[in-house]
Amino acid sequence: MTVKHDVPDVRLKRVYDAFAPDDGLRVLVDRLWPRGLRKADVKMDLWLKDVAPSPHLRQWFGHDPAHWSEFRLQYRHELSNGNAEIARLVELAHKSRITLLYAAHDPLYNHALVLRDFLCDAAMVASSGHGREDQS
Repeated sequence: MTVKHDVPDVRLKRVYDAFAPDDGLRVLVDRLWPRGLRKADVKMDLWLKDVAPSPHLRQWFGHDPAHWSEFRLQYRHELSNGNAEIARLVELAHKSRITLLYAAHDPLYNHALVLRDFLCDAAMVASSGHGREDQS
């Protein structure tokens, strides 16, 4: 029997970039509202503040590439502890294309990258029908 592993379609986009019809579900994943934008000007379907890094972790990281490796570990730890918004986002990623919107300037060192990888990993585990308790 072959188990189908669906790779979720999770995209990243700066919240300041233009809407595209193929974005799918647009989810703002920053804890703080993006500077210089009015809520009426942002095309998004959800704002899930509680999937963002904790204030302490966000401030410690400060978008410093020297902190990137440790930030990724710590943020994944926060994500794995879970909350209702993370669970909702995992479920959404498993069902349809989503675009994670973030405000950070740096496309290489930001929390949305870590969150996308976490969502893809979680959705793959869910689609395989195996939870952590089944893994050795």
